[in-house]
Amino acid sequence: MKKLNELLQSAKMISVVGGDLDLAIDKIAFDSREVSENTLFVAIPGTVVNGHDYISQAIKDGATAVICEQMPEELVKGVAYVLVEDSNKALAIAASNYYDNPSSKLKLVGVTGTNGKTTIATLLYTMFRNLGYEAGLLSTVIIKVGDIAYNATHTTPDSLTINHYLNEMVEAGCEYCFMEVSSHGIVQMRTHSLEFDGGIFTNLTHDHLDYHKTFAEYRNAKKMFFDQLGNKAFAVTNADDKNGLIMTQNTKALIKTYALKNVADFKGEVLESQFSGMLMKINQREIWVQLIGAFNASNLLAVYGAAVQLGVDEEQALLEVSKLTSVAGRFQYVVSSKKVTAIVDYAHTPDALKNVIDTINSIRTFNEKLITVVGCGGNRDKTKRPEMAQIASELSNKVIFTSDNPRFEDPNVILEEMERGVEPQNTMKTVVVEDRKQAIKLACQQAEAGDIILIAGKGHETYQEIKGVRNHFNDLEIVTEFLEQ
Repeated sequence: MKKLNELLQSAKMISVVGGDLDLAIDKIAFDSREVSENTLFVAIPGTVVNGHDYISQAIKDGATAVICEQMPEELVKGVAYVLVEDSNKALAIAASNYYDNPSSKLKLVGVTGTNGKTTIATLLYTMFRNLGYEAGLLSTVIIKVGDIAYNATHTTPDSLTINHYLNEMVEAGCEYCFMEVSSHGIVQMRTHSLEFDGGIFTNLTHDHLDYHKTFAEYRNAKKMFFDQLGNKAFAVTNADDKNGLIMTQNTKALIKTYALKNVADFKGEVLESQFSGMLMKINQREIWVQLIGAFNASNLLAVYGAAVQLGVDEEQALLEVSKLTSVAGRFQYVVSSKKVTAIVDYAHTPDALKNVIDTINSIRTFNEKLITVVGCGGNRDKTKRPEMAQIASELSNKVIFTSDNPRFEDPNVILEEMERGVEPQNTMKTVVVEDRKQAIKLACQQAEAGDIILIAGKGHETYQEIKGVRNHFNDLEIVTEFLEQ
């Protein structure tokens, strides 16, 4: 239980009408269905549903205080109405205050960028657990409080959920938390009022333009995260990405760089690649790592750099980096008894898909075929569909275009939009099989000894979302089953 004025500490209020700021609040909710007695209801003007339309229902269900951006026409006696400029920001502040600012009680590191967020956050979590620390993880794939795992629903959860889990981490004795920070989460103030000890920038490529509209808007959303870091924090940024130094140009944090191609504080080089790993040089020290691909070499540099900034000895950090293995659904591979290699990867942006195929092509001998199975998600950025199809058909021997998570779109329309990106000389390489299971089956039937099958787009996901229903679907399970038939 908290007093309303304690929850609103540091929140910018335009006015307070009715009720009492000394009110006892038992709960905070921004979904009217979650309201019970003595709840503070925060009305959020969402893109689909406007929380302001549910204020009267929330009060009927027991809300005694309301945060809103517009005052309701009818005010209920005894209810405190707090008018603010930004409900999302007020929610983040109230959530943080409700849980006694848990982010200030551990070392919180945020990872943002288009690709690599899950890998870097998860590898840092794994490394610090291996070093004997209690640590937490907030990622797209999973939420972890020490060894306890919870299902994740968003890359960056809402601010109430974030603070709930951070509080649980503090109570469990966690000293560190590694967290993915999405552009949506930044713009919607989900990370507002959190005290970050460090930030990592991965890269910036084509994604989420359905939401941000322009690339500049998308870039600026990411940059906001670094603008808000304090002067006691660190910012580890990718000097190989042209946006790497743009991210940190206004930050108060200590800036450190990592790169494979450019001069950097944490400089890496790939000396040798196999499917089992890579020989790398990191700051002039040779090290064998168990991940592969230039994109993973870059991810490992970010992990190494952040670990050093968090106080891990450089030699120890190198040793720990050498122990790390790939994250679920990120370049995860199986080899069948017939010597066919199948790789499952989350690559769902043009850049990520190109990185994965380039990695495969840099290792293989070209005496074998690369068969790529790929689709694009529905109700998401449509402009990347032809681009991804162009990349897959240009860089693979055969391509099977299939359904990803169509959500509420017609999968055949998505596939038609993808096919528009295939250049005439590559059309004979491509085939469309809308049913994803049948597409994977066809790839397995076409593969001969030594061939490589890449199944891209869904990675770790264990479902396929069709018309609002999530049906069980696991790329790795299905390809393993068909390969042995």
